[in-house]
Parts: sequence; C-alpha cells; structure tokens
Amino acid sequence: MQGRKWPCRHVVASFALLWLLATPCSGAAQQDANACGPFGDAPADLVEAKTPYCLGATRLGPWKDSNGSNRYACLYEPGARASAGPLPLLIYLHPSLFGTTTIRLTNLLHYQDSLPIGGQRGFIVLEPAGRKTTHYYPFPDQKGIGWDNWYRQLNPAGDVKIHGTTYKENVDAAAIDHFVAEVIAAERIDTKRIYVTGWSNGAAMAYLYALNRPNIAAAAVYSAPDPFGALDDPCPQKPVAHPARDDAEVQIFNPRLPSMHIHSNCDALGLCPNCELLTSQLQSMGMSVDDITVNSLGRQVSGCMRACGTDPMGDAHLGSNPLGWTLGLANHSSWPLTWTRTMLDFLRDHPLK
Repeated sequence: MQGRKWPCRHVVASFALLWLLATPCSGAAQQDANACGPFGDAPADLVEAKTPYCLGATRLGPWKDSNGSNRYACLYEPGARASAGPLPLLIYLHPSLFGTTTIRLTNLLHYQDSLPIGGQRGFIVLEPAGRKTTHYYPFPDQKGIGWDNWYRQLNPAGDVKIHGTTYKENVDAAAIDHFVAEVIAAERIDTKRIYVTGWSNGAAMAYLYALNRPNIAAAAVYSAPDPFGALDDPCPQKPVAHPARDDAEVQIFNPRLPSMHIHSNCDALGLCPNCELLTSQLQSMGMSVDDITVNSLGRQVSGCMRACGTDPMGDAHLGSNPLGWTLGLANHSSWPLTWTRTMLDFLRDHPLK
C-alpha cells in the first residue's frame, strides 16, 4: 500500500488545536459503577437534537425517536455513471463533535458513482445524524454531537423486559433503523449488500450497530474506540453470542459479521491498544476481523507504538501520554484516504449470506 500525505483541512486543524489546549479529565456523564445495568451504562443525557447540514445530499426527516427528538439523515445518491439496477447501501456514521459534514473529509463519495461494491456499478450512501449528548470521553468531548455506544440495548426486537424492568431500545440505533427502512422502501437497494462504516465515535457506533443487526452484511471502520469499554466508561462489558449470564456480559445478535478495522499505531488518547482489545474480544467468539494498523504515512505496520500508550482502555493523561495528545490526535483526525478503496473492496467481497 502506498504511503500518503494527510490532508490539511481547517476543521481538522481546529479539532486538533481544541484537543491540544484541553486538560484531560473525566467524561461529563459521570456515573457510579453501581448504576451499571444489563446493557452497560444508562442512556446518555440529551443536550440538543440539531438539524444537520446535508451538503449535496437530500435531507431525510424529521422523524421522532422514542424520546421525542427530531432525527434526520443525509442521503447521497450516485450520478449518471452508476448502474440502473439495485445498488448496495453504505451507512456512514460521523465522528463526534463535527457531525455530518465530515463525510467531505473522506473520499467515500469519490468512489460512489463508479466503484462496483456489488453486482452493479455505484452505491447509495446514507448518513444518519447523531444528537448532542453526554459522552464518556475527555474534555472537550464530554458532550457534543455523536452516538451513544455506552447504552448497549440494541436488541433487534426493540424494547426488552428483564426482571420486571423495561429497557428501551437505544434511540440512536432505532433512528438508524428507521432511515435504513425508509431508503429501502423508496430506493433501488440490494438488500444483500447493506454495509456500515464510520469514523471514531461513529466507528464505535457502526461496530455496535452492525454486531446487532443481522441484515448488515459487513462493516469496515476507521479508528473505533471499543464500544464495549474505552477510556472513562464505568460500565465495560464483554460481548458474547449467547444470552448474558450477568451484567458483565452483553449479547450481540449478528456474531457472523465480517469486519475490517483500520487504525493508527499511534492513535488519539492511546486508543491503539483499545482497538486491539476490541479485535481480541470479537475473535474470541470466532468472528472474522481484518485488523489493520497503519503509521502516520498510511503504511501498514505490525502493531501499536508503545510510546503512545499501552493501557487497553486507552491513556488520556497528557503527562503520561504526550504522543497520544499530539501525533496520535493528528493521526486520528485524518481519514485514511489511501485505504478507502481497500475498505470498499472488503465490503464488496462480503455480501449477506
């Protein structure tokens, strides 16, 4: 794989500056471990449900989730070069803080018209929009636009009752479900080829969502904090393919999911070992995971850079992990442009069986 130069974009530079000026501290949604339940943490506190920008796309919505919040999604349709038959659907989940406009910092849309990731040339892109909520991330990402991957009630059946208590479905997962169903009903979708990708917090949610939706054929994500436990999360859980034995486990419902996870050997806040933890958790269940570690030039390397942190939960302390707040943050803030084709080829090779 050829090396690359990371793009210098104003939004990425602003993101890096904001983090570099921050003092590490615990996430805003602090919670005692005794409050942990069968689905990990309690649902995130809503700050605001914003209307997203959908540059060059059709905005879908509003649709009200079970909390009464208006939800939206951006729909990017391919141009005239795409085939006329049923096309694959690629769901892109944006990172926290910066929302739907981040798809323009990737080159996913560059391939949309011409690349066949199914039997036909081209694919449709659906970009659901997250909400502004509390997070278990260090400042300044204690709250912001993003996804609640800490409340892990993603049962495909919807709400569930355990010991007399009803646990509502994760509202972000329900919103994604709604817009996927809306696009399938209105578009020419190849339902054997519904794929998920995402970036950072969006990658964590993409993994969590795909692992619980049997209609998702495959996932290929960039730099996902482990959705089952990372950084300040007080309620980490072990994913299992069987009914959970206690609150330390959480059942997933799509254990045959093929996945690709690309991440940096020096990632923001020491996340590389945390990415490796996620891979080991999934592989221990017999799942197929293509775990690809790259350096700052985008070249594949053999493992994590120990100088950027060794804690499997991540290391968000500036004093002990300065590289994680400098080089790691710069790496994390740039989409791996030269790996996008590899990610899309992986999805193409894994239709729903």
